[in-house]
Amino acid sequence: MKIKSSQTLVQEALKVVKTITPNEALEKLEKNQCNLIDIRDAVELQREGIIENSFHIPRGLLEFAIQPESPYAKKEKIDFNKEIVLFCAAGGRSALAVKTLEDMGFEKVSHVEGGFNLMRNSGFKVK
Repeated sequence: MKIKSSQTLVQEALKVVKTITPNEALEKLEKNQCNLIDIRDAVELQREGIIENSFHIPRGLLEFAIQPESPYAKKEKIDFNKEIVLFCAAGGRSALAVKTLEDMGFEKVSHVEGGFNLMRNSGFKVK
């Protein structure tokens, strides 16, 4: 049995998913063209802060919460006509998550290169 490492899975995902820079993500957010979704764990948000105007869906719940019929999506009023832009701490989890959302049928989905670590130095407001 050959088990792929998490690094291998991330490298494979990065070859096929759409990756955008923090600057591109900020521009999309400012133009109201995307749902910016933070998939980090709650502990990470408490420790490092939250990007203003982003949604939080922990990676473990993403597939359940991102469906248009889900209570979370309805409560938060996620606009499924806009691009879904995911980010995590550094870009690995979000790359894998984009691949999963594409498997679910989402077409306008991308992730932010370098994740929160680069975003906080790229003009995003952290609260």
